[in-house]
Amino acid sequence: MTKPINSTVAAMKPSGIRKFFDLASTMEGVISLGVGEPDFPTPWHICESAIDSMIDGNTHYTANRGLIQLRREIARFHEERYSQIYDPEKEIIVTVGGSEGVDLTMRTLVEPGDEVIVLDPNYVAYTPAIELAGGTAVPIRITKEHEFKLLPEDLAAAITDRTKAIILNFPSNPTGGVMTAEDYEKLVPILLESGIYVISDEIYAELLFDGEFASPAQFTELRDQVIVINGFSKAFAMTGWRLGYLLAPAALSSMMNKVHQYVIMAAPTPAQYAAVEAMKAGISDIEHMREDYRRRRNLLVRRLNRMGLPTILPHGTFYVFPDITSTGLSSEEFCARLLESQKVACVPGTAFGDSGEGHIRISYAYSLDHIKEACDRMEHFLDELRLKDTVPEEETVEIIEFRGGVIRKRR
Repeated sequence: MTKPINSTVAAMKPSGIRKFFDLASTMEGVISLGVGEPDFPTPWHICESAIDSMIDGNTHYTANRGLIQLRREIARFHEERYSQIYDPEKEIIVTVGGSEGVDLTMRTLVEPGDEVIVLDPNYVAYTPAIELAGGTAVPIRITKEHEFKLLPEDLAAAITDRTKAIILNFPSNPTGGVMTAEDYEKLVPILLESGIYVISDEIYAELLFDGEFASPAQFTELRDQVIVINGFSKAFAMTGWRLGYLLAPAALSSMMNKVHQYVIMAAPTPAQYAAVEAMKAGISDIEHMREDYRRRRNLLVRRLNRMGLPTILPHGTFYVFPDITSTGLSSEEFCARLLESQKVACVPGTAFGDSGEGHIRISYAYSLDHIKEACDRMEHFLDELRLKDTVPEEETVEIIEFRGGVIRKRR
C-alpha cells in the first residue's frame, strides 16, 4: 500500500474562484465575471519584442535573477513612478508570475510554528502558501464600514511572539480597497516595534483610479522589513506570459534567490524580453486600459446599487464586492442559483475568507456589453427572488361538486 500524501495538501480546499469558472465552462451561454483577467490582448509592440528575441536566438536560460536589462528597467520604473530605489544587481528577482513571488517569499521566511497575518477577505493563494511552508495564517477581519482598510488597532492586536510577517494586498483583490500614505503611516510604529516582515503584493498598483498609489516600501525606516511583489499580468494584460518580480533588501533577496534557482532556474526568456518593452514603452497602454476599466466600474457600481445590492465604489483593481445579504442567501447559494437561473458566473465572497460571507466578487475585466447584459440578468434573478418572497405558499384546495358546478374552497 502506498504511503499517504502530504496532509496539508490533502486538507487543502480547491480554489473557490476556479470552482465556479470550471462549472461555468460546462454550460452554454454563460457570462463569466469570475476570473480576474484583462480582456485586452497584450499590446502588439510587447508581443513583437518577444518574437524578435526568438528570431535573434535568445531562447536560452537567463541569469537566475533574470535579464539584467529587465532588472534595470524594473529599478528605473519603481524609482520614477513610486520613488522606491532598488539595486538591480542584488535586490530584484524576476519570477514566474506574482504567484511564484508569494510562494518564494513564504518558503524563504516561514518555519513550522510561525504565524503570518493575512487580511480577511484576501487573495485565495496566500493562506495555502503559508500553510505549505509550515506556517499558520492569522486573519484580521476588514470591513466595508472602514472601506476594507487595515486599522492600526487591529494590527497591534494580531501580532504575537510567533508572528513572522504580514501580507498586504492594496489595491485589494477582492474588495478593491486601497490604503493611502496616511493609512500606512499609522502602521509604521507598530511594524517597527514588532520587527515583522511586511509582504506587499502590489500587482494592481497601476490600476488605481483615485489618488496616488502608496506602499509600505516608501517608508525608509521600514526598508529592511519590506518585500514587494509585483508583475506584468494585470497592468500590461500579460497574464499568460507568467512574469512577475520580487523587490527585497539584498541579504534577504540573496536567500530568496537560492530557493528560486533550485525550484525555477529562471523565468521564461522571451517573456522577459517582452517585459523590457513593456517597461520602456507600455505606460500609454496602461493608461488606455485603466480609463476603460474606470467606465466599466462606474456602470457596474451604479447598476448594482440600483438593484439593491450595496456596493462601495472601489478605488483600484477591476473588482467590486457587493453586499448580497438583503437576498437572504449565503454567498455560495447566491452564486450557484444565479449561475443556474441566469447563467451569470461570479465568485462567492467566502472564497476569499470567512469574512467574505454576505458578499460576492464580480470582475469588470470584461466588455461594457458583457457587463450590461450580466446586470440585466442579475436584475431578473433578483426580481424572481423578490416575487417568490411575496407569493404565499400554495394553498390546499378542496373541490366540492355542487349542482353540476364546481366550487373551490380554500383551506
